[in-house]
Amino acid sequence: MATSTKSTKSASTRKSPSSSPTKKSSQASSKGLEDLFLDGLKDIYYAEKKILKALPKLAKGADSEEASAAFEKHRLETEGQVDRLEQIFESMDLPARGKTCPAIDGILEEGSEILEEYGGSPALDAGLIAAAQAVEHYEIARYGTLITWAGLLGRTDAAELLSATLEEEKATDEALTALGESGVNERAVEEQDEAA
Repeated sequence: MATSTKSTKSASTRKSPSSSPTKKSSQASSKGLEDLFLDGLKDIYYAEKKILKALPKLAKGADSEEASAAFEKHRLETEGQVDRLEQIFESMDLPARGKTCPAIDGILEEGSEILEEYGGSPALDAGLIAAAQAVEHYEIARYGTLITWAGLLGRTDAAELLSATLEEEKATDEALTALGESGVNERAVEEQDEAA
């Protein structure tokens, strides 16, 4: 009798396949990785278009010629990145359309706030470079994910185009780091000390 109680108890504590932590109940969406990939493309397309609008403001607002030139260079690269995304949409026989991305809207809003709050301040360029790097880090994360998904979906052409953009984003991030370390951050501290 003790044996049957034990086996009954053990059977009742086993999880059924439907309660697995990796699957949801029958309410799960029929959307798959292809849909997620497309949503990601729409998201980054929206982001790149917004960035394209913001970069001239950053270039104009920057205090140093080096920072202004860096933003202008990235604007030109961003135009090419938008073109690559449009090629991917075209290869999928879809119109190039963005999807509102609250993440990039928030990051760009922070950059606008720095322009407003630190205009004329010795810390302006340091703040703008930091804001631009936040944008780059977002883009690097997004493009890395899209490349992985494109590979899994057999979209090698898309993966190649996305990879070219990812390399540009990484290079821009490194260039912004070098710009900050080449004296922008130090000048902000020195000029603040002189003013005090």
